[in-house]
Amino acid sequence: MNTAKVWYVTGASQGLGLILVKKLLDSGYRVAATSRNASSLRNAVDLIDKERFLPLTVDLSNPDCIDESIQQTLDAFGRIDVLVNNAGYGMAGALEDTEEKQIRDIIDINLTATIEVTKHILPIMRQQRSGYILNIGSVAGFVGAPGWSVYSATKAAVAAFSEVLALDLKEYDIRVTVVEPSGFRTGFLTSDSLALIEPKAATHQPDRYLAIKKARDRYLSMNGRQPGDPEKAAEILIQLSEKPEPPLHLFLGADAYNRASQKLTTLSTELESWKTTTLSADYPSLSTS
Repeated sequence: MNTAKVWYVTGASQGLGLILVKKLLDSGYRVAATSRNASSLRNAVDLIDKERFLPLTVDLSNPDCIDESIQQTLDAFGRIDVLVNNAGYGMAGALEDTEEKQIRDIIDINLTATIEVTKHILPIMRQQRSGYILNIGSVAGFVGAPGWSVYSATKAAVAAFSEVLALDLKEYDIRVTVVEPSGFRTGFLTSDSLALIEPKAATHQPDRYLAIKKARDRYLSMNGRQPGDPEKAAEILIQLSEKPEPPLHLFLGADAYNRASQKLTTLSTELESWKTTTLSADYPSLSTS
């Protein structure tokens, strides 16, 4: 285990981010961690060690603020080896009840911040000709559930971003993994991490979007009982950073595996069923005779 590596972790004040930061520090790594409030983050981590821990107040919607935090990290530690784009939150509800600002806000945090932080750190990793980027996605970005359309869209975009980024960075020996977990006991289903979209009063009907209501009730009832262990997830992320060839996609949790497997089977069947139609869209092949 190379504990000389420097980690930069966003969204570190709670949930998986906080657990990961604590494990990294316990293992001897140097860590720069971002939150909307560095003082709260410092209290949550409960460690004063200026040699290894740098809590940062960062507004992830502000590129200048991101840039300043990265410079502070370089001033403190001299390099950045592992980036974890963990900041984000959930949103559940009917799309037609969702305000434009709510849509833009979740895109800004879940997707745009991931892209911006990566963009600002890439010159450092490229100069080092090494680095590892862990983007925290979700199985919902591959297999969604009723009521999670906007959230799933942001996480699907994170996965697509990660796939192409891996191609772009291969020549610099910079690795990329998008981690796609199912339900973990991280507080994700609490008001701190989940925006619940309520039906608009003018359009509220008892029998409207029953599938969304049932899915919402099912997920909320799982709070605190999710099968995923965030301590194990954090350990896996640390182990991945030591792999010379980490996976591009890593689904975490039995539910994530089962949902992804079922979708792959369904997608393959659909692809073959419509193969003739798919191929008919091209120009006719030119004869070589």
